[in-house]
Amino acid sequence: MKRRTLALVMLVLAVISAGYVSVQPRAATNALPEELADKVFWALSSELSEPNGYFRSDNLLSNEIWMQYVIPDLVKRVPPGRVYLGVGPEQNFTYIAAVKPAMAFIVDVRRGNLHLHLMYKALFELSDDRADFLARLFARKRPAGLTTRSTAEELFSAFAEVPGSEALYRQNLEALQEHLVKTRGLPLDAEDRAGIEYVAHEFYLHGPGIRYTSGRGMGPWGRRMPDYAELMLSTDEEGRNHAYLATEESFQALKRLHARNLLVPVVGNFGGPKALRAVGSYIRDAGALVGVFYLSNVEDYLHQQGLMDAFCRNVASLPLDAGSTFIRSYRGARPSMFTNGFRPPGLVNDLGRMQEETAHCR
Repeated sequence: MKRRTLALVMLVLAVISAGYVSVQPRAATNALPEELADKVFWALSSELSEPNGYFRSDNLLSNEIWMQYVIPDLVKRVPPGRVYLGVGPEQNFTYIAAVKPAMAFIVDVRRGNLHLHLMYKALFELSDDRADFLARLFARKRPAGLTTRSTAEELFSAFAEVPGSEALYRQNLEALQEHLVKTRGLPLDAEDRAGIEYVAHEFYLHGPGIRYTSGRGMGPWGRRMPDYAELMLSTDEEGRNHAYLATEESFQALKRLHARNLLVPVVGNFGGPKALRAVGSYIRDAGALVGVFYLSNVEDYLHQQGLMDAFCRNVASLPLDAGSTFIRSYRGARPSMFTNGFRPPGLVNDLGRMQEETAHCR
C-alpha cells in the first residue's frame, strides 16, 4: 500500500513538474491544484481506485428528500477551499455547491457510479446553463422562455411538458462520448462506454421522473421515492432551496469544478485497503484538509460486512481537524417533516465530527 501510494504521489509530482498541471497555492499550507490536466485526472481516478464492487441497485438518483436540512449548520462548520469526499449520485453536487471545496473526490464501491459521474462531467462541460443541462440530461427539447434567471420550479414545470426524444438521446450520447474520449482524451474501454450509455439511456427513458430505484435492482416499491424534480425543489427546514439546480450560480460553480477536472470519481470500498487512504495521501501531500465526507447510509452496509473498524481506521488516516465533518443518512424524522401525520419516504441526514469520532481508531 505505501509503495503504491508513494508511486502515485511521485507520478502526480512528476506530471506537475512537466507542466501538465497548473498549481497555484491557495494558502501557505495548501497546494491543491487550480486545474488538472486530462491525463492527470484519469491517472488519479485510475490509480486511486480499487476493483469494481457490488451493490444491490444502480443508485442513479438520491432518495434523500430531507438532505438540505443540514446545510445551514454545515456551512457554519466547514470553511470553503477544503477537499470534499462523498459517495453516490447527484446529492453530492448540492453539498459541493454549499461548502465550496477546492477539490472533490466521489468514492463509490461500484464502477457504475464512476460511469454516472463521467456522464455528468460531460454534460456540465457541454452545457451553457441549467436549461441546456436539463435538455441534454433528459433528451428533451429546451422549452422556450427559460433563462439563467428561471427558478427551479419554472425549469421543471417547463420540462414536464416536453416529451423525450430518441433522436436527441442518440445525438446527446454521441456528443458526450466524443467529449470524454476525443476532447478530454480519456481512454475509456468498451465496458466504460457501455456503462455511460446505460446511465444516459435511463435518464432519457424516465426523464424528470427518474427515481432512486429506476434502473436495475429494486423493483416497483421505488415508485414511492422522490423523483428528480422533487429533489431539486426540496428545501431546508426554513424553506430555502440549496439544490445545485436552484440557481445559475450553483450550477456554474459545479461547471467550473468539472471544467478544471477537480471532481474526481474513484471506485472504492470505504472499508477497503486502498482508495480512502490513497485519497488521503494525495490531500495530505498537498497540505490540505478534508472539509466534508458525505457518507449517505454506507455505514449500515459496513456494519453488515464487518468493515466498520477498517472504515474507522481509514477515516482516521485522513488529514482532519476539528472542522472536518461527516454527513450521514439514516431512517428517522423531525417533527417538521410530517404533513397531516404522514412523512414522505426517504432518508434524513445528520452531521458528525470526523476527527472526534475516529480518534480511537488511530
